[in-house]
Order: sequence, then C-alpha cells, then structure tokens
Amino acid sequence: MTKKLSTVEVAKQAGVHKDTLLRWLRAGLVPEPSRDRKGWRVFTESEANEVVGFARQEYSISATTAKALRETQIDYSAPVLKLQKIDWDFREAKTDYLTHGIHPYPAKFIPQIPNALIQGLSSVGDTVLDIFCGSGTTLAEALLLKRNAIGIDANPLACLISKAKTLRLEEKDEQILRELESRLGNLIADFQPNQIGLFGNEILSGISAERPKYPQIEFWFEPYVIDELATLKSLCTSLPTETTRTLALTVFSSIIVNVSKQDSDTRYVRRSKNIVRGDTFRRFYRALGQSIIKALEFTDATESRFVCDVYQANILQPPRLKSRVDLMVCSPPYPNAYSYHLYHMTRMLWLDMNQAVFKQEEIGSHRKYSRKGNGAATVETFKAELHTILCWLRSAIKLNGYACFVIGDSTLNGKVIRNDELLLDVASNEGFTLDGSLTREMQSTKKAFNPAIGKIKQEKVVILRNIGGQNG
Repeated sequence: MTKKLSTVEVAKQAGVHKDTLLRWLRAGLVPEPSRDRKGWRVFTESEANEVVGFARQEYSISATTAKALRETQIDYSAPVLKLQKIDWDFREAKTDYLTHGIHPYPAKFIPQIPNALIQGLSSVGDTVLDIFCGSGTTLAEALLLKRNAIGIDANPLACLISKAKTLRLEEKDEQILRELESRLGNLIADFQPNQIGLFGNEILSGISAERPKYPQIEFWFEPYVIDELATLKSLCTSLPTETTRTLALTVFSSIIVNVSKQDSDTRYVRRSKNIVRGDTFRRFYRALGQSIIKALEFTDATESRFVCDVYQANILQPPRLKSRVDLMVCSPPYPNAYSYHLYHMTRMLWLDMNQAVFKQEEIGSHRKYSRKGNGAATVETFKAELHTILCWLRSAIKLNGYACFVIGDSTLNGKVIRNDELLLDVASNEGFTLDGSLTREMQSTKKAFNPAIGKIKQEKVVILRNIGGQNG
C-alpha cells in the first residue's frame, strides 16, 4: 500500500512551515493532492517530491503569479509587519491603570497586548470580540481605543468583573456610590473592636443580611467576617441602579479571598490571616473609594457611542451575535494550567452564582486534565474544543478579519504540549491562515498558574486571518 503523507510531514521534508506550503497550494504553485474522509490533504510520495523540488527552486514562478503574491503580501502582511517591531515583553509597562486593577484575576494578560493588536488590526468604530473575556482586559482597551466590544465567558464572575470594568458612571450613579461610601465611613468610625452584634448600629437599620447557605462557610471564614460580608452584600444588592450594583458587587467580590482563610487566588489551601473585627468593612470601604475614582476616570476616557456587550455563555455553545465582528483577541485557558471554578468558589457562592455549572463548562481546568481514568481530558479534548471554537469564529469574524490568540505551552502527564501548534493545525483546516506568530517572554509576577506544572516562560501571539472557509 502506498504511504500517504500529511501536510505537516511534507512541509517538514521541504524545510518550510506548514502555512508556507498551504499558501503555495492556494496559489496553485504546487499540485493540489487528494483528501481523506475527514477532508485533510494527503500527499503521495511523488506529490511530496514535487513540493520538495519547488522548495529547492526546481520550479519557477511566472511573472504574473509573482506579482499577485506580492500584492497579496502588501495587502495583508503590512499590519503584522508593524506589530513585529513592538517589544512584546512590555517589561516596564504599568498594567493596573484606570479600571484594570479593580478586581484580582489570575492568569490574565496585560492590557498592552490587546491594545497593540487592536490598534494594529482594526479601525475606529470596528467591533472587537474576546471569546474568553475573563476580567475584561480586551473589552476595556477596545472602548478606550474607540471600538465597540463584545465579551463572552462561561464564568459568571468574569462577566460581572468585565461589566464593572467597562461601565460608565452617570452623575446619579456617582452620587449613589458616594452615599454608600459615606455610610460605611460613619459605620467604621463608630465601630468598636469588641462589638458582638452589628445591627444595633442605627447606620445599619433596615438592612436584612443573610448568611450564604453552604456547609463549609465557617471553615473558610471567621463568624464575624461572615456577618460583615453579609451586611456588605445586602448594602450592595439594595442599590437602586444596575450600574451601581455591578460596581459595588465587584468591589465586594474583590475583598472576599483576602478576608477568608483561603491562602490566595492561586492557592486553594487554608491558613489563618489574623483578620479582626471590622477589617472586612475597612477593606471594602477603601476598595470602594478607589474603584469609584477609577470608574470615573474610565468614563472620562471613553465615549458613550461605543458600547460593550458581555455574554455569559459556554463558547462551545456560543451566543448568536447581531453581526460579524472585525477582530477577535483572546487569551484562551491553557489545558491543565488553572481551575477558576475552584479558586473562585467562595466568591461565586457569596454572589449566588452557579459554581457547579461553571465547573462542568470550564475549558482547560487543571482538575479536568488531572483526572484519572476514562473521563480524563487529553490533548485531543483541547484540539476538539479548538475545532468547535474556530468553526464558529469563521462565521463570526468578517472575511479577512483577524483572530488573535495569546497562548503558551501546557504540561500534560509530564509532557510539554505546544498549544500554538495545536491551534495552527486546527485553524488551517477551519478557514484561517497564519499571518504572524510573535514570541514574548513572560514576567514571573504577571501570570501565575498551577505550581505543580511550573510557570510558563513564553507566550506566542498567534495572528490568524479568516480566509473564508478554505480548508487546509
């Protein structure tokens, strides 16, 4: 039986990148091979030899073809060539300006990355999509650059933070939040360290505060912290406008891990933090004041004509968008790197979010990939998910629009997995071509993952272009 070779194998024989070979095939510079039942190209040995010969200059390119290729190169590579001149490490960049620092969110990418991609690959008035919007970094940068924004995330906490980070405060909203700040300031001033009950205080009269009903709450929180958090939650949910509730609840969420016995956002272990009575009120008061200032600054820096929509949805079952977007920028979760459903659990329970549903929907979680037996996720799991995502993106992004993925490696069963190569393998068969791949060195303090598999030292910024369903 004659041996069949894949596109990757033939490209390797020819000494070129797979995307170079795909470009030659689409231009008709080398013969198109047959395809297997799944639609993948399969080369005979003679077809592979023709590719190798072409790569060795044994075939000449006609003047007409060369001119067409040059024109194509000018049309689509110029923006990427400019991006290649940027220092993508951004070592000295400030990353918590405006609303970017209002809530902790592990493993988020720094705002300079989407900012550069949005400036380079879209125009004012365009719509920018982030299919793993997380804490809303891409969305905020899009609005700041006078673009519309759309965010999608299965994590309800991520959606709350994204909405808070991109909201605009009206005058009445500021007034409501300042009244809450003043009320809390008076409460803290009157608070006595040995005070047992909270509700004798006239400042809290009329507040109905209920503890969350989950079994382990006293394992993670001191009883007086629970009382203070319950009071703060009630104050936040009773605010009269959606905008003020969104910002206040995000501030509330931001302090929960700090006043709990959970070690940190990246370590799900229990330890004592010596939180005393009144600390929870004081932390919220400080965070609220800072967040109001940040939100007002963001409001001043953006225009109301540019809007942001955030969808809480599983990207494997994506929402229906109103129209095609111009650009997609995201940092997808790396397989086996992090478990948001676990480390955000206490926050989600306090906010009445369905943590169990998100646990099932979360892509890439460490628990999903560290599971043993038949139900364990594998490299093929992630590849199949990428296939579903890119198939949808092909219809969601305009023709010749860009999809940018900031992605690093994973470690599965002790083996390093090149996620950028997995992405390219799937993308070339889902109507995308690679226009650029940039490398950036990670700063150890900027992105943390599961310590059991180590810290990621490099990321790839993969720039794909939607060429309209030409399979690879």
